[in-house]
Amino acid sequence: MILKWIGGATVAVALVLTGVAIGGSALAEGEGLTPAIQATPPAPAFQPEGAIAAKIAADARRPFTVRRVLPIEGPIKYGEWHWDDEGVPDGPLVITVDLQARVISVFQGGYEIGAAAVMLGTDEHPTPVGKFPILTKERHNVSEKYGNAPMPWTLRLTWDGIAIHGGTEVENGYASHGCVGIPDELAKRVFAIAKKGDMVVVTDGKSVGLGDSII
Repeated sequence: MILKWIGGATVAVALVLTGVAIGGSALAEGEGLTPAIQATPPAPAFQPEGAIAAKIAADARRPFTVRRVLPIEGPIKYGEWHWDDEGVPDGPLVITVDLQARVISVFQGGYEIGAAAVMLGTDEHPTPVGKFPILTKERHNVSEKYGNAPMPWTLRLTWDGIAIHGGTEVENGYASHGCVGIPDELAKRVFAIAKKGDMVVVTDGKSVGLGDSII
């Protein structure tokens, strides 16, 4: 009845209707399939301010990580010392001493600002290994135990006499009774910025590099 009524448009309409039916059938059979082309969500825009803020926050959570070492060429010689705190931000002070390298390093907020060769104890009077908070600062200290020997700019590490101090000859063949002797010019600088409670880490053959934990 419908075909007869629409006359000449019968074939075209029939084809359209057939196509709809076929298309509907195809969709029904392929239901649940992933389309070949999918819309890709736009990548989030890079925000440098956010990245910088995230780095600052991460650095604040790891103040005892090495962020810079001084550019010193070759082994440090006895009597040699280095200091560069220009542009270094405020941060906790940590001092490291390695008995094998016979070197002291001073870190502020993870940045190495000072280094020198040191005079250490002997087998009979060794420099102890461990972590030592600075107990006292004594500008004009002398060693009553060893004939009032001068120990200026003393940073006391133990109550039985172990300390970092100046006032000694840091040369090959010289030794202490367990203290860490450093050149006077470096001792002055360290003494000026060190505080009671700052940590001194003494190791025996452990070196640290960029990204390593100091403590």
